[in-house]
Amino acid sequence: MIATDAPGQSGPDPMDPFGFAAAATAWAEEFQRQSARLASLPQVLDKARSAPKGVTPYDVVHREEPVRLLRFRSDVEHRHGTPLLCVFALVNRPYVLDLLPHKSVVRRFLDAGFDVYMVDWGTPRPADHVKTLTDYVEGHLHRLVRKVLEVTGQPSLSLLGYCMGGTLSLMYASRHQELVRNLMLMAAPCDWSHREHMLGCWVAEDHFDVDAVVDTFGNVPAEFLGGSFGLLKPIASARKWMGFLDRIDDDAFLDDFWAMETWSNDNIPIAGETYRDFVKYGLQQNRLVKGTFPLDGRPVDLSAVTCPILQLVATADHLVPMEQSTPLSEHVSSRDVSTEAVKAGHIGLAVGSRAHRELWPKAVEWLADRSAD
Repeated sequence: MIATDAPGQSGPDPMDPFGFAAAATAWAEEFQRQSARLASLPQVLDKARSAPKGVTPYDVVHREEPVRLLRFRSDVEHRHGTPLLCVFALVNRPYVLDLLPHKSVVRRFLDAGFDVYMVDWGTPRPADHVKTLTDYVEGHLHRLVRKVLEVTGQPSLSLLGYCMGGTLSLMYASRHQELVRNLMLMAAPCDWSHREHMLGCWVAEDHFDVDAVVDTFGNVPAEFLGGSFGLLKPIASARKWMGFLDRIDDDAFLDDFWAMETWSNDNIPIAGETYRDFVKYGLQQNRLVKGTFPLDGRPVDLSAVTCPILQLVATADHLVPMEQSTPLSEHVSSRDVSTEAVKAGHIGLAVGSRAHRELWPKAVEWLADRSAD
């Protein structure tokens, strides 16, 4: 029998049996696409140079070098008497909470009528290597809280702590519950018993000598921290740049890309003794939920926390798995504890489109309901 083409299908072009013409056409189309992408390179470089480091104007209302207290400006009238203080981690810059107009946690709360403040920890100086967690929690953070209350005339405030900043906020609330009306925690670890992830394996006491790191460096360098975090997802960088090349002529994509790239490379060192405290007593020995984490000479007692708590967690968080956050309700005395989860990574919790669409409206409503005068 002689094979024939199925109905609706055409066979090889008798004038081009090997498909050379079709291949040439496809090659020419791809050449045009790549040429258009290359032609956009000057614009790409301009956007990289002009990427913002935060987008909402603010005033510096208090300074104790290198730490600053920022108060964000807004045309929206304050409708809630209780101010909000954002406390970020010590290992990165806090403007990821105000990255772009459409990806700004800060603006979410400003637009809802909140008076929003932020702690900018600044860059530790060489002499700051002796600072401990006590210096940050009972020193800097306590003075900044008192400054916010002085400026606003309010008896208490709400804290929004992110990652390590959330753990510091939790410790602070345990010592100064009368000053904390509400506590919101974003990917904030409190129970490090869950170690089924890369970071948990790396920092285990039998693998990682935190004393040797601090004794060698003093302040733990930004390059050490950033490089370590990057190795947790080694393929992500290659995928990121492949995606970048595919969308190099997309203006909206470039705005988002360079804003995020600028922040992720704007790393800072961490005070050596603070790093030692957090890694040894937290990540390695899990002493916070055991009630033996030392702070200012005495253990942190999480049962002293009685205020409303909202936990915001990301289901795909590779730095702080949600299992390290959600056990908190078992250790505090708060009767009003809620958890909201979103399909996102650690940073996507702050800047992801899904988080801003699904999670942050709920968080704003939660705080508004608990901030009435």
